[in-house]
Amino acid sequence: MNAVTPKPEAASDDVWSVAGRTFRSRLIIGTGKYKDYALNAAAAEASGAEIVTVALRRVNLSDPSQPMLVDFVRPDRFTYLPNTAGCFTGEDAVRTLRLAREAGGWDLVKLEVLSNTKHLYPDMEETLRALKLLVAEGFSVMVYCTDDPVYCRKLEDAGASAIMPAAAPIGSGLGLQNRVNIRLIVEQSSVPVLVDAGVGTASDATVAMELGCDAVLMNTAIAEAKDPIRMANAMKHAVIAGREAYLAGRMAKRLYADPSSPLAGLI
Repeated sequence: MNAVTPKPEAASDDVWSVAGRTFRSRLIIGTGKYKDYALNAAAAEASGAEIVTVALRRVNLSDPSQPMLVDFVRPDRFTYLPNTAGCFTGEDAVRTLRLAREAGGWDLVKLEVLSNTKHLYPDMEETLRALKLLVAEGFSVMVYCTDDPVYCRKLEDAGASAIMPAAAPIGSGLGLQNRVNIRLIVEQSSVPVLVDAGVGTASDATVAMELGCDAVLMNTAIAEAKDPIRMANAMKHAVIAGREAYLAGRMAKRLYADPSSPLAGLI
């Protein structure tokens, strides 16, 4: 009887955790810019995501006279990650997340305090100040930030549950603009690091995962694709492929060729 070769550990067994919650999918998707909530829900299912981020100031969660996100992207199926998109001061961000906790009991949240409307990069001074206020109130805070390793360290020291550096400006689709800094942030952090913003296509997500990021968050790359459901599926596989490549350990780069077959002993 032939021996059975053990199967390698499946990618689905490679989990990650944030604020004491464990997830299998390393892809987080947004809930904005879709044609309607039904398409958003279909894309979420195709992506395999377990977390969806929700802009509280832009998504209907409470008016039953209008289509409601919760009727399509159901909170019993996905973990909601309320965010403070559209907030430009620490006070606005804190007030928004207090309302989120009152409305849905959400205490795992995403903080973003924006600066200039042209590039939508975060105001890091305000972000750090708001983070300290939220942590003091018992929130578990995942923080959208610049790809500055120095500030990312300050965020972690202040109690951030996850660090979320931008790959490029929000909605730009430009992909990772600074791989060196992302890698430095990954190496220094003891909390999860997620690339957030700027992803445009599947290869961008793969690169982020190959750098050692714990997950990738995206919205526009899927919502504005010509076929959002197919793109969501592509992103699911891209994140898995990038994670597997990172765990496998890539070959060393060389300046010159190195033949696959030995040159010695040729006939």
